[in-house]
Amino acid sequence: MRLTTLSLTLALILPLAATGQDISKINGTVSVNAGEHAGNVSAVNGSVSIGDRATVQEASTVNGAVELGSGAQANSLHTVNGSVSLDQGAKVTGAVESTNGAVSLDQGAVVASNVTNVNGAIELKHAHVGGNIETVSGSIFVGEDSQVDGGIVVHETHGWNNTNHPPHVVIGPHAVVRGTLDFRREVVLQVSDSAQIGPVKGATPVRFSGSQPLE
Repeated sequence: MRLTTLSLTLALILPLAATGQDISKINGTVSVNAGEHAGNVSAVNGSVSIGDRATVQEASTVNGAVELGSGAQANSLHTVNGSVSLDQGAKVTGAVESTNGAVSLDQGAVVASNVTNVNGAIELKHAHVGGNIETVSGSIFVGEDSQVDGGIVVHETHGWNNTNHPPHVVIGPHAVVRGTLDFRREVVLQVSDSAQIGPVKGATPVRFSGSQPLE
């Protein structure tokens, strides 16, 4: 039923404008105003801001944040050294990627493919991910009523990224993770007693009741 809901949701997304102009900038913020259409939007040493209900192809930056406004749509979001945020009801038909930065999905946000980063928290707030959530050193919070149709992967560390602090993974009340939770390094895994999860590899889930773990 939930997979069918995702398919219907994605089918209702308006086709992304293939004719929108590309926008790029060095050393400054790039903005697409509310309700406008654009092609690929990119920046270097600056953030990318996509306004409410706007539609773009790819939004990407190096050394800056990417924000997709409420009800906005994109094919994919990418950043190096910056955060990525999807506001309420925003939709991405492909993947969301951040190298060093947090990723947050607000209420009703949908990412059809994977959500990945290396460092930084990944947080879902009543949101939906159609693929996997993957990280190396970031904590993961699958909030109340959120859904992940794939699994969760925490990769092993290598070289400079090695850290002694295990990532914290929380699966909140009534959340669903359908795929395997695959932990290739030490993590702290806490799962609500009302959540549904797939098989777990590499960690022992600690169940909790209430809205969030006590610690």
